[in-house]
Amino acid sequence: MRAITLASQEGGTGKSTLCIGLAVAAKEDGERVFILETDRQGTIANWAARRANPEPVVERVADRFQLERALRALQRRGCTLAIIDTPGSDNDLVADAIRAAMLCLVPARPSLADIEATHPTLKTIRGLGKEFAFVLNQTPPRGQRPSRCALDLNEVGVLALPYIVQRNDHMDSLAAGLGVSEFAPDSIAAAEIRALWAWSKQKLAMNSPAEKQAPERDEAPATQTRADGAVEIANNGSLYSAVLLQSLRLATLPWAPWLRPQRARAAEHEVDQSRTD
Repeated sequence: MRAITLASQEGGTGKSTLCIGLAVAAKEDGERVFILETDRQGTIANWAARRANPEPVVERVADRFQLERALRALQRRGCTLAIIDTPGSDNDLVADAIRAAMLCLVPARPSLADIEATHPTLKTIRGLGKEFAFVLNQTPPRGQRPSRCALDLNEVGVLALPYIVQRNDHMDSLAAGLGVSEFAPDSIAAAEIRALWAWSKQKLAMNSPAEKQAPERDEAPATQTRADGAVEIANNGSLYSAVLLQSLRLATLPWAPWLRPQRARAAEHEVDQSRTD
C-alpha cells in the first residue's frame, strides 16, 4: 500500500479539496482508495455524507494511535492507496501523517508569503527524509504569477505539475458530494486533477523500494496540452520531458534562496565574498 499525505501549516490552501479530487481520480484509475482525515474541521467527512457512492471510504482519525491502527487495517483490507488529509497546524499527528507517507504534497497559493509559510512543514518533511513536492493551488486563470513561482520550485525539483487553477467546478463538485472528475468529467478542472494524479502515481512508483532497486526504465506516462487548454495523459514518452517543456514557458524569479540546495547557496556566498574583496 502506498500513502500520500497532504500537509501545510497554513490553512485555506485547499488541502481537503485536492485530497478529494486526487482520491476520486485514483479510484477511476483502478486504485482501491481510502481517505484518512486527521483534520477536526471535517470537510471531507461532510463531503462523504453528501455522497451517494460509498467509495472512496473516508475514515476520521483523531490521534497517532488511531492513525497507526487505521493504516495497518487498510493494509490488511487490500487498500492500494491511502490519502491522508491534515489540518493547518504543526503538531505530532501531522508529523506522524508525514512519516507514514511515501509522498508528501504541500499545497500553496502562488505567492511568496504563502510559499514561505510552508517552511515549518518543510522542516518536518525534510527531518523525516520524505519525498515531497509543492502543488500550486488556487492559481489565477490569467496572469504570470503562478508561472513566476513555478519556475523556481521546478528548478529545485519540488514542483508537482500541472498547477491547479481556481475554477468553480472544484467548489460545485464539493457541494454536490462528487469529485471534480465526476462532476464535470470533460472539464479543464477534471483534466488538471487527473494529470496531477498521474504525476503523483509516477512519483510513487519511482519512490517504491522495488523501483529503486530495478534498472531505470522509460515507461512513464506523459502529459500533453489539448486544444482547449486542458492537460491530459499521453500514451508514451517521459512525464518529465513534458514537465520540462512546460517549464520552458515560465519566467525567472529567484525569490526563495532558502529552498535552494545548500551547495548552491554556498557557491553564491563565495561569489559575493570575492566581489566584496
